[in-house]
Amino acid sequence: MSTEKETNGRCQLSVENAIDENEKSHGSLNKYAFASVMAASIISTVFGYVVGVMSGALVFIKEDLQISDLQVQILAGTLHACALPACMAAGRTSDYKGRRFAIILSSIIFSLGSILLAYGPSYLILIIGNCILGIAVGFALIIAPVYCAEISPPSYRGFLTSLPELSINIGLLLGYASNYFLEKLSLKLGWRMMLGAPTVPSLALAILMLKLVESPRWLIMQGRVGEARKVLLLVSNTKEEAEQRLKEIKVAVGIDENCALDIVQVSRKSRSGGGALKELFCKPSPPVRRILIAAIAIHAFLQLGGIGAILLYSPRIFEKTGITDKSMLMLATVGIGVSKVIFSFVSIFLLDKVGRRILLLVSAVGMVVTLLGLGICLTIVERYSTEREVWAINFTIIVTYVLVAFMTIGIGPVTWVYSAEIFPLRFRAQGLAVCVAVNRIANLIIITSFISIYKAITMGGLFFLLAAINALALWFYYTLPETKGRSLEDMETIFGGNSKLEI
Repeated sequence: MSTEKETNGRCQLSVENAIDENEKSHGSLNKYAFASVMAASIISTVFGYVVGVMSGALVFIKEDLQISDLQVQILAGTLHACALPACMAAGRTSDYKGRRFAIILSSIIFSLGSILLAYGPSYLILIIGNCILGIAVGFALIIAPVYCAEISPPSYRGFLTSLPELSINIGLLLGYASNYFLEKLSLKLGWRMMLGAPTVPSLALAILMLKLVESPRWLIMQGRVGEARKVLLLVSNTKEEAEQRLKEIKVAVGIDENCALDIVQVSRKSRSGGGALKELFCKPSPPVRRILIAAIAIHAFLQLGGIGAILLYSPRIFEKTGITDKSMLMLATVGIGVSKVIFSFVSIFLLDKVGRRILLLVSAVGMVVTLLGLGICLTIVERYSTEREVWAINFTIIVTYVLVAFMTIGIGPVTWVYSAEIFPLRFRAQGLAVCVAVNRIANLIIITSFISIYKAITMGGLFFLLAAINALALWFYYTLPETKGRSLEDMETIFGGNSKLEI
């Protein structure tokens, strides 16, 4: 009851002013929706920072604690291993307690994990701290795209839902920059400062989220239609748009679109998301089955394509070309972060203009070509070069930046936007949880085996293998239907119609 009063209070104070303001800006990006998405995306920035800073921190942790390459792989993998059960719990938690609550919980867990890593007296403590961060990552990966998709109007959903991906890339850049600047501190202090930095922004987000509204779609799933109407008036440009979105969501939940009650009795199953996974896997309709396959596959290809391992182990890749100075290695990785941020901005403006499918295809072609180029270059260096080759250093760094740019302009953001928008409302949080579980499993496989594989088949051979995986992904992306400009409630129709994805 207190939660309902809080939501009512926040909405009632600003809803009438919002209607007047929004009517004046008809057709433009809604400021309240944009602010809500930006705030929620802070959790993605923290996640990106954790991934980025770990790439450099591992170099210094290995030197300080005298651990082996196998222990480095295990330490890197614990983050993603612990994210697996967490992302499944996040789906149920966000269905039962709300999207806002899940973001707050994730923020608090991020803070706890960061404090423990900053303390880090031993390898075991680092493993435990990374496991705690993994739980926060599992929640962040689920809830940020779900909240953003459910707050956003259809005309700007691609733009707004891609902001968490942009935030991840900004976090990566901040992590890489932290590696470069804090590397100048003493060995024992430097990496601990790197890993402890997320504590403050995480706690700040937890406080900020208390001031923001809940997802209108989640509110309707709870039968709180009156509160949802007030939220939709805040995040829509006109009263007519808000009412249309309200009707579509009510129909999706199973409430009569003409029902005028503010509180509607809904089943406990609908409120908590109970039975969603069973229905999703055991008795899906043909369109839902296609949606599930599409969402799982794009997440698997995102990670099996190797980009996560390249971001994490980029210092090792550059080291293979002859760079030995740690400061230069850290500076080279900063360029990866810059490339990701620049092309993230490009991507968010293209998603609603060009469309999801075209960006996936262009991105995949670019990744195949650049991975082949890196494979050829590193094979020449490993087999035929006996001394430091300047051309190989420059080529590898530049082509790695181009590779990251191609991934960032398409496959990276589209994977999250597409999977967050195509699931029907009753499956969205838990369906995305399944996708993120697959994402983390694939990422865990790549990260914990990357060093072992390149030692077995050479670094060049590994890049040829990744090129082949991305070529397979390119074929799959061609089978997907376009979702640009369509409402979330239309997705079953899109996948039930002329989809090339016939399974």
